Amino acid sequence: MSTSLPLSFCRFRGTSTSTRAPYPPTLKCSSLPSSVPYSLIPVQPLLLFRSTSKTTSRSFSCVKAKAMADLVQDKESGAPAAGSSGGGRRPEVEHSRTFLEARSEQELLSGIRKEVEAKRLPPNAAAGMEELYQNYRNAVFQSGDPAAAEIVLSNMAVAFDRVLLELEDPFVFEPYHKALREPFDYYMFGQNYIRPLVDFRNSYLGNLSVFNEIEEKLKQGHNVVLISNHQSEADPAIIALLLEKTNPHIAENIIYVAGDRVITDPLCKPFSMGRNLICVYSKKHMYDVPEHVEMKRRANTRSLKEMALLLRDGSKIVWIAPSGGRDRPDSLTEEWYPEPFDFSSVDNMRRLIRRSGAAAHLYPLALLCYDIMPPPPKVEKEIGEKRIIAFHGVGLSVAPKICPLETSAACKKSEEAKDAYAQALYRSVTEQYNVLKRAIHGKQGLEASTAGVFLSQPWT
Repeated sequence: MSTSLPLSFCRFRGTSTSTRAPYPPTLKCSSLPSSVPYSLIPVQPLLLFRSTSKTTSRSFSCVKAKAMADLVQDKESGAPAAGSSGGGRRPEVEHSRTFLEARSEQELLSGIRKEVEAKRLPPNAAAGMEELYQNYRNAVFQSGDPAAAEIVLSNMAVAFDRVLLELEDPFVFEPYHKALREPFDYYMFGQNYIRPLVDFRNSYLGNLSVFNEIEEKLKQGHNVVLISNHQSEADPAIIALLLEKTNPHIAENIIYVAGDRVITDPLCKPFSMGRNLICVYSKKHMYDVPEHVEMKRRANTRSLKEMALLLRDGSKIVWIAPSGGRDRPDSLTEEWYPEPFDFSSVDNMRRLIRRSGAAAHLYPLALLCYDIMPPPPKVEKEIGEKRIIAFHGVGLSVAPKICPLETSAACKKSEEAKDAYAQALYRSVTEQYNVLKRAIHGKQGLEASTAGVFLSQPWT
């Protein structure tokens, strides 16, 4: 990663009780014996992935993908696998090193065919991996980075290795999932992968002083909820990348309220494993399968109870998109705007933090990053969407907290007050989003700053 964006190597000892499930029935795979544990991502290779932020020196100490094999310890080390719980070790699975041992693009891609022939990789997953490779490769090469080939090979080797492990031995997310940082660091894996897609020279952070305020609140034991729009599967990585230099505690400790699709798609799950998640079923997909509606509702109730327990301890920061899904462009103008908020989702969070017993605050957060990994034009029922990837500038901004009492004074009914509060948060997110849009798409840069949104580039 970038020397201009120093990383915090904080390790969280696993407290997750997450387990692994049998191979999904829709993806047939031969069962495999034995075991292979995984190591932490070593510090030195992490420094090899440079960002495109403005810097006087952009020299790289690049490695071949062969070096990525060092991410996995030898079998003799005896370290537990990433999915093991604190209560003991799960039965370990022998894991192919085909992708980690690839020394070239040709070897990496031929490895996909090798794994299909060995019946460890389903053909449909193989096709998705090849498509992902080409799209990621093209995006990283858009940066003009002289080390693009090495970055692509290294990052995709690790990504394919994680996907293969996921298909061989699927991970099951608990209602509350704590980021897996060891023995394999899934958080840094996600940061490594997304960083080369971010044009830091044309990226902006809004209201750094408010982020500093939030960090102080967390240190004081307060809870914080970020009410945000949602643009892409890469949102958590974008947030962390733009905050890792100035606010690493926020970057690494946000708990994301995540829909079921990011914890069921094999190409997406390894990235989700590196984030703190409260796992829920989105309203947009609640009725995809009518006979599953009650199961989904019960699962969401369990997740809300888990969140309530977490908030009682204080010092928690939670990100939620009350729209229930990703933003999408207007069908006529093709312009992107934050999706409207569901006031009931906002009110649920307000009530949860109020009952936690700790001081709590809600802040409106705006994200602009759809260019890097836009969603499909329409909401899809099927798992396994096409990933379009690009190199582009991104933006993140937060505004001062908004108190419900400030917005409900003129409301006569409780429903009106709830809606007024959600609308106030949405207006703030939209206003911040428009500033980021002028800075990035309008190419106004830092001059797009307003009285309410001060833009900066703290990574320069």
